[in-house]
Amino acid sequence: MEDHLAEILSTHTGRRSELIPILQEAQEKFGYLSDDVIAEVAEFTHVPESTVFGVASFYTQFRFVPQGRNLISVCRGTACHVRGAPMILDEVSRQLSIEDGGTTPDLEYTLETVACIGCCALAPCLTVNGKVEAKLNPKKVKDLLAKEKANEV
Repeated sequence: MEDHLAEILSTHTGRRSELIPILQEAQEKFGYLSDDVIAEVAEFTHVPESTVFGVASFYTQFRFVPQGRNLISVCRGTACHVRGAPMILDEVSRQLSIEDGGTTPDLEYTLETVACIGCCALAPCLTVNGKVEAKLNPKKVKDLLAKEKANEV
C-alpha cells in the first residue's frame, strides 16, 4: 500500500487544496480510505487527521470500509419507491444479511441505495455492478441473488 500511496502523492505538491483530488485517487487505487491512508495524506498535506477525515466524511463519494467485489444499488426514486423499492431493499438486505451501506464479511457484496437510476418505467429496479434488474419483486430478488451467488463459484 505504501508504494502505491507514495506514487499518488508524488504527483502532488502537498498543498491543502489538493486534499480532495488526493483522496479521490487514493480511493480509486485502494477502494476505500483506510486510517493509514488518512494519516499519510494528513502528514503530506500538513493538516490534522481530523480535518482530512472531516473533509472525506462530508462527501458521500468517500468510503471508510472496503467495498464488496459486487455492488448492488437499490433505486429509491419516486417511481421505484411507489412500486415497492422498500420491499426490494428489505429482501436484498435479508438475503445478504447486511443493511444499506453495508458490506458482507467476505467482501463479496456491498449494498447501497441511490436516488434514481433512470429506469422509472421499469420500476422497481436495482443494479448489480451497473447492470439493471427491472420490474422486481421479493421473489425475483431472491432468485437473482441465488443466481449471482452461484456464478461466483
